[in-house]
Amino acid sequence: MKVAILMGSHSDLEIVSKTEAILTQFGIAVEMHILSAHRTPEEVKAFVSRAEENGFEVVIGAAGKAAHLPGVIASYTTLPVIGLPLKGGIMDGLDALLAVVQMPAGIPVATVAVNGAENAGLLAVHILSIKYPEINQKLKAYREQMRTDVLDKDHTYGRVL
Repeated sequence: MKVAILMGSHSDLEIVSKTEAILTQFGIAVEMHILSAHRTPEEVKAFVSRAEENGFEVVIGAAGKAAHLPGVIASYTTLPVIGLPLKGGIMDGLDALLAVVQMPAGIPVATVAVNGAENAGLLAVHILSIKYPEINQKLKAYREQMRTDVLDKDHTYGRVL
């Protein structure tokens, strides 16, 4: 199982590395590339057009401002595409969010919150958990650990008012 992460700029790496960390935690192979929908469109097309034959099962596109990268990715593949809108520009990420969620009918892109890098990784994990029972089990354990962490904090810090 393998996930591709494409980011539009090197400046996106700090946020996108959180996506990589989640996927790695679940034992999912990750390949990251800096490819721009606007500055390297032919390279985006070449990579995404061969993504399925190269073993990728999900593609994550991270971009800010106009954020066309996730949509361009989706136009060249039938693999699930997750859009990760990033903060930046005069609208502080709202422009990126709107660009990613406003895809035309027929070319869907699943979208997470602005700078929602962890959720982009977790959504890819959820998608892969349908096919891979071992990922499904790890995901259930992850969710149970979250539950336990919250209850531990409640026990430690909770108060009756």
